[in-house]
Amino acid sequence: MKHMSSGQERTDVVIVGGGPAGLSAALSLGQARRRVIVVDAGKPRNMTAAHMHGVLGHDGRSPLRLLELGRKEAAGYGVQLIHGAVTTARTDGTAIEVETAKGSIRTRRLLVATGLDDELPNIPGLRQQWGRGVVVCPYCDGWEHRNEVIGIVATSPRSIEQAQLLRQWSDQIVYFANGLGEPPADEMEALVRRGIRFEPGSVFGLRIDDDRVTGVEVDGRVLPVGVVFTGPTPRPRDALLRSLGATTTDGPLGSWVEIDDDGRTSVPGVWAVGNVVNVRANVSVSLGLGSLVAGALNADLVADDIAQTLATAAS
Repeated sequence: MKHMSSGQERTDVVIVGGGPAGLSAALSLGQARRRVIVVDAGKPRNMTAAHMHGVLGHDGRSPLRLLELGRKEAAGYGVQLIHGAVTTARTDGTAIEVETAKGSIRTRRLLVATGLDDELPNIPGLRQQWGRGVVVCPYCDGWEHRNEVIGIVATSPRSIEQAQLLRQWSDQIVYFANGLGEPPADEMEALVRRGIRFEPGSVFGLRIDDDRVTGVEVDGRVLPVGVVFTGPTPRPRDALLRSLGATTTDGPLGSWVEIDDDGRTSVPGVWAVGNVVNVRANVSVSLGLGSLVAGALNADLVADDIAQTLATAAS
């Protein structure tokens, strides 16, 4: 990655976060001949995953390899890539000043694409195996574990839906209630009718052999499984947006920063895209949203260019 020169840089758009959403936006904006700087801490949400699915043209590819290719493509259009974190940002109504450990950048627009963190249940072995033997998305990892014994470690009532969905990939599903108790009668009957085994006890840990999940420990017993699916709590990395005063809204998954259909936040000149504002944005969705937001952002800059030109001509 290139490094900032000393002093204050000036640019059209600073993008904080170099994941699929941020790099997709950077690529489009670079092609639009905008001066773009991407500041990335290098900690993508899926960094432990070995592969991606559902990404057309990249099926089965490592997500880290996708980002490597994306950085190279964006740099080819003049996008500057900075490794590091943004510490603070502030706006004076006409521009936004972004502070990093390597200096400050004054920019016309700010796009935040910092993603989210997955908060896992406090069960021994889950964090150790996260992204490998412990996963969340059937569409990302179901194919590799088709016809295996799949364990579901419940974290909320929605875990029942996860179990029923994974029944598409295997007829050997074990649902570990993990202290949530028995589901309503109709949901319990649906589990039984579809051959999904119900285990009511509490999960105390995972059995791991040769760095592979081989079982789930429940009330002193170890039940064999080939993989564990669970439902982590998503925590958006939105401290920067909140520090700028972005409006938030509360929902079933907590408090999230609001954006409009084009990615604008309530703060003038500040935009957001990807998992930081959309928990459902997988890699494919993030790539598309990055492109969409880049188009809207460039149109906003064009409108500003016109206004500045007319103001200069009138003075």
